[in-house]
Amino acid sequence: MTATPDLGAAQIASPDLLRSVFRRHAAGVAVITASGASGPVGFTATSLSSVSAEPPMLSFGIGTGASSWPAVSRAEHVGVHILGEHQQALAATFARSGADRFGASTVWREGPAGVPVLDDVLAWLVCRVVARVPAGDHRIVLAEVVQGDPAGAGRPLLYHQGRFTALRD
Repeated sequence: MTATPDLGAAQIASPDLLRSVFRRHAAGVAVITASGASGPVGFTATSLSSVSAEPPMLSFGIGTGASSWPAVSRAEHVGVHILGEHQQALAATFARSGADRFGASTVWREGPAGVPVLDDVLAWLVCRVVARVPAGDHRIVLAEVVQGDPAGAGRPLLYHQGRFTALRD
């Protein structure tokens, strides 16, 4: 059965409308990391997108009010980590304001270009930041892939309807 859109119920654009629509959009979960003046920083992102294959480039969004923004705004390189369904707690830690994101429960090491690289992820990349594009209260960061590893085991973690979830067969 198909549903015909109720054009009479359409809402005027607002932050709530956008959030409501995107709660219905299942997205993969990534953690973005960077080296900051006071140590490593990172945040959970569902805005990760592939941009170009030649050269290999990606993008992600970050709010200018985010605690990680000052470091990301100056970083020459960032780490991009694709999380597995077994990493809901890690995703929640990096999403929570004020959390000790690189505390004892987070296993990581310094990777290429000094970027923090998380252990046990499905895949990771180190990328060179090429642009930060203003977009409302966010910046879209464009980054060129320098190095990475796609060989982690498991299935991807998803974000849908305001919570972390897994694929169903």
